[in-house]
Amino acid sequence: MKRARFTEEQIIGVLKEHEAGAKTADLARRHGVSEATLYNWKARYSGMDVSEAKRLKQLEEENAKLKKLLAEQMLDAAALRELLSKKW
Repeated sequence: MKRARFTEEQIIGVLKEHEAGAKTADLARRHGVSEATLYNWKARYSGMDVSEAKRLKQLEEENAKLKKLLAEQMLDAAALRELLSKKW
């Protein structure tokens, strides 16, 4: 999994600077990210505090694990169905 360069605290700090009136181009240059990244962060983390952002990340990780387990179970079930449908 790709490791993020910025933590939730840092991202929310940058967004608070933006809400305080800093220009997007200046923020992007200062923090070394593109303006598009700032807009993506704003779409995702706008209005959140740090604890909510951490909880969101935790839920996303749990959801990814559950999706993987479901996919594995579906593959197992399909393989068993195929095996049982063959005549011996």
